[in-house]
Amino acid sequence: MDKQLVTLEDDGYFNLGTYHRPITTKSSIAQRWFNRGLIWAYGFNTQEASNCFEKVIAADPDCAMGYWGLAYTRGPYYNKAWRLFDPKDLKMALEATYRKASPVEQALIRAIVARYPQPAPTDDYSVWNRAYADTMEAAYKQFSDDLDVVVLYADALMNLTPWAMWDPYSGKPGPKARTLDACAAVSRALTQKGAKEHPGLLHLHIHLMEMSRTPEVAVPSADLLRGLVPDSGHLNHMPSHIDVLIGDYRSAVAANTAAVKADAKFVEKLGGMNMYTFYRAHDYHSLIYAAMMCGQSRVALDNCTHLEEAIPEKLLVVESPPMADWLEAFCAVRPHVLIRFGRWNDIINLILPTNQSLYSVTTATIHYAKGVAYAATGDVTEALKQQAFFNKALSRVPSSRMDYPNKCVDILKVAEAMLAGEIEYRRGNYEVAFEHLRRSIHLDDRLLYSEPWGWMQPARHAYAALLLERGRVEEAARTYAEDLGLDESLPRGHQHPNNVWALSGYHECLTLLGRRAEAKLLELPLKLATCLADILVQSSCFCRTNTPIGSCRK
Repeated sequence: MDKQLVTLEDDGYFNLGTYHRPITTKSSIAQRWFNRGLIWAYGFNTQEASNCFEKVIAADPDCAMGYWGLAYTRGPYYNKAWRLFDPKDLKMALEATYRKASPVEQALIRAIVARYPQPAPTDDYSVWNRAYADTMEAAYKQFSDDLDVVVLYADALMNLTPWAMWDPYSGKPGPKARTLDACAAVSRALTQKGAKEHPGLLHLHIHLMEMSRTPEVAVPSADLLRGLVPDSGHLNHMPSHIDVLIGDYRSAVAANTAAVKADAKFVEKLGGMNMYTFYRAHDYHSLIYAAMMCGQSRVALDNCTHLEEAIPEKLLVVESPPMADWLEAFCAVRPHVLIRFGRWNDIINLILPTNQSLYSVTTATIHYAKGVAYAATGDVTEALKQQAFFNKALSRVPSSRMDYPNKCVDILKVAEAMLAGEIEYRRGNYEVAFEHLRRSIHLDDRLLYSEPWGWMQPARHAYAALLLERGRVEEAARTYAEDLGLDESLPRGHQHPNNVWALSGYHECLTLLGRRAEAKLLELPLKLATCLADILVQSSCFCRTNTPIGSCRK
């Protein structure tokens, strides 16, 4: 058996860095596959992690941590059969190997057994999650200097209230969230030996802080994580969660470029018909969003093509799990990019999907984009037709269709208000138009936190641009200040610091208002932002037609 596995070992596996956790086994092959499985698990590629843990057991059937790894990679959901073991058999295997494990391994096994107290599925996983967190807390108290125990403990706490660790408006921990306990454990661990090389710890620190009022606290962790696990797409991507929040879009583009390169290597070796496709799509989505924010049209549009190629129709038609509900929204990214860069003719020439039921979000988004394009080019009659098509398409989008964690129908409500505003503006009904656009801002702000944000062009950009077109400079200035995070009106995750679009608009406003000292302070960041763009930025939205001469020229 070992001989066969050695052949597998030497077959050019992925470069997952140097992180190593010794386990109780006499097999060097089992040890190596365990290291790989743990790294994949820390990078949220649980399917490949599970494959690695199966190889641990194949190399050493008495290795308790191999069975632990299989159980761990099932995550908080327990509604599918084990790939090689049913739940009852896995629990028996854990119990049979328990006595051979080290004390810390026994503590981890006790916790994972508590996570799955019965073989049958349940509708209330929160009970299991609490039991797991309580048992991991006991393990943490006993082994608080073990970085892997810290990571698993913090992960257990975070899974009690996923994506709700912080209240974005108060800045305090979310209801029932054990945020402060997780912060205390992770902060202490970051001072310990080996922390700077621990991908799981650095990864969780980013997630723990990104919804807080001080995401910059995780900048050192983000920088340490860059390149630490060369062939993990998700771990290469993760620093961009912080980059975007602090307005470092150039670094976000670089991080996600590294991520999609690693993802391409993964697909080349193992194919793309798997659940990791969601993370691959997420990496492309994040790269496109960062490129949009810094005005890099070529990067954004090129990666739209790669994103679409990553999600073939044969994958979307898979019903169990319902792949279209999780992936189809990524197919609707291109129209947003074309609007961002004012590519009106390209939008008008977009072809609707043949299977509009399968591509329901894409269909609605294309109609929205065409409506905006026709309005921006003065063809209100055709814009109204597209608005009617959009409304009909929106009514056909299933409530189960997600752009995680948001429902696509909620995101498309932003489009509904935005399109109404653009059309009414071109009809000369300015107050009605601005009322619709303010509603689009309200709906945009109420989307659940995600990175990248669910609505790809901040709604304030169109609103402020059209305010400027009407000479309402004070209102536009306030709107740009909000978007840039220069006042305290928006939660941190809703701000877009340093983006070239709002910087350009705000600088124009300050100049027109005679606030020259403030305008002067913006000149350097605006010059830097402009240098990163590959297009001429004259306004925060191409829907504005009377752009100023000479602004932000390339």
